[in-house]
Amino acid sequence: MSNYTKIGKVEGARTELHDKLGLTGAEISVNTLPAGASVPFVHAHKANEEIYFILSGKGKATVDGEEIELSEGDWIRIAPAGKRQFFAAADSPISYICIQVKAGSLGAYTADDAV
Repeated sequence: MSNYTKIGKVEGARTELHDKLGLTGAEISVNTLPAGASVPFVHAHKANEEIYFILSGKGKATVDGEEIELSEGDWIRIAPAGKRQFFAAADSPISYICIQVKAGSLGAYTADDAV
């Protein structure tokens, strides 16, 4: 039995890594929206916060009706109750990583969790 799982480059509009990597504490997805496209729904979560990292391109997120401009290198965290939707700019695709974890579940991190 191995203590790690490795996969190669992911491609496509959306790749969820929970099954591919056997994740047990987080959901991570890699997403790409073509220029002018959007996630086709507004959503919130019951318990999970989401952390987004913009890999490339530009666009915006709406959170509770507020527009937030996004571009390569930006990070954004959205609380579970935040009603969110993502949009690519009209002239640019946007690619991003979404990390979803249970809000308030981090008990220790970095050196505090090391053995």
